[in-house]
Amino acid sequence: MPRRSIHSARLSRKEALLFEAGVKLGGIFHQYLGVPVSPRTATGLAHAIEAAVRLQPYVVRARVSVRPERGGPLGRGRFAYRYLTPPMLDVTVGLRDGAVEVTARLRHRPDLRYPLMSVERVREPAAPRRRRRAPAEPGSAGRR
Repeated sequence: MPRRSIHSARLSRKEALLFEAGVKLGGIFHQYLGVPVSPRTATGLAHAIEAAVRLQPYVVRARVSVRPERGGPLGRGRFAYRYLTPPMLDVTVGLRDGAVEVTARLRHRPDLRYPLMSVERVREPAAPRRRRRAPAEPGSAGRR
């Protein structure tokens, strides 16, 4: 019996994975911005985000980099932290459904001054090639 999709619409595996990749990256972006971060806690925050994303459907890998030095001014003493901002994030997620794989990325693009989410790679099995019929041998037409 074929596996049922979690989507109501009839989507190909590729379309569903592309949608899911956008959901994952958008969730990270909107859920974690504003979290306090310092050079001491950046790696732990990145690992926590990766672990949370890996719990979600279809995710086979997640890599998060948090670069606090790309943020605004640092406080002093016990207030020596920044809050997570878009330029600090670089996130790559890999999703798989059967033989279809999608890799998507969220990273700040200084040239655009924008945190861009993009599809980096789509891999799906090649469609089976149609076999060409061999040309008939001369004089064989109509014979069985």
